[in-house]
Amino acid sequence: MSILPVIWFFLIGILLTVYAILDGFDLGVGFWYLFAKKEENRRTFLNAIGPIWDGNEVWLLTGGGALFAAFPIVYATVFSGFYLALMLVLWALIFRAVAIEFRSKSQSAIWRKTWDAAFAIGSIVPGLLFGVAIGNILRGLPLDANGDYAGTFFDLLNPYALLIGLLGLSMFAVHGAQFIILKTQGDLAEKARKWAKNAWVIYVGLFCLASIATVILEHHLFVNFILFPFLLIVPILSAASMALIFYFNKKGFAKAAFAASSSSIAGLMALTGTGIFPNLVPALDSAGAGLNVFNASSSPKTLGIMLVIACIGMPFVIAYTIWIYRIFRGKVTAQGWY
Repeated sequence: MSILPVIWFFLIGILLTVYAILDGFDLGVGFWYLFAKKEENRRTFLNAIGPIWDGNEVWLLTGGGALFAAFPIVYATVFSGFYLALMLVLWALIFRAVAIEFRSKSQSAIWRKTWDAAFAIGSIVPGLLFGVAIGNILRGLPLDANGDYAGTFFDLLNPYALLIGLLGLSMFAVHGAQFIILKTQGDLAEKARKWAKNAWVIYVGLFCLASIATVILEHHLFVNFILFPFLLIVPILSAASMALIFYFNKKGFAKAAFAASSSSIAGLMALTGTGIFPNLVPALDSAGAGLNVFNASSSPKTLGIMLVIACIGMPFVIAYTIWIYRIFRGKVTAQGWY
């Protein structure tokens, strides 16, 4: 049995984790956008993410492309089952991008309020629906004997998936507030520190509720932890990262708090991958044919060629990302960077 499908499972997980960390603070900034009532503060928010938001979304495209090439059956099932939800995400991301570019094209108050609402909604909807999608993957999808999605859009809006969706949204809200603290100063930074504190309480509360619901309802997610007890380090480190967010934020260590927030996102993504492996799209019941890394992957030759291409191309993407963040490091105001 080839090890390549397993390698690609982890590579796609890494790509999606990097996306969640990088675009997560973009979406989080959008969550807090309408809480910033002053035009100066909203302009500061947009300047903070303006040079980097589109580069962050490249990681989502890369992850989706890798999923299509490595696990085409999974890509087909997920995109057919989540079609309406994904279209909502796509439209939200489009309106979000257009809002960033268009809101300053006119001084009209109505014009700016319209695009401000579009930016906020375009940030909140993806943050919520990404979590709902993960919740459904954790729970399992209604699949038929051929591995095709056999449910409806409203089947995706089950209580467990919505709980995970709210957890994801709160996670991005905390991450976005930490980014605002990192990039601003004065009253706005202090306001963001309060936002981060309040959102952290909700984040941890929803994490505890989701953990309880998972223990009660989703026993299959604990198989790997029972077989390999050392994997318990994953939830332990995730919880520790969450605690460190609060500690560093209270002490005023903005960089450390942002790093802890990033670590908590990586921890929850690792927790998801550890729980479902080797499944990619588990079936909700025994009548359905679940998709895993072995029965849904491309040929070993395809996976091998893709791995070579990834090893050549990814260093350039990583180097470019580091370079951009280095150029635009530092604080930002309504007038720009300094």
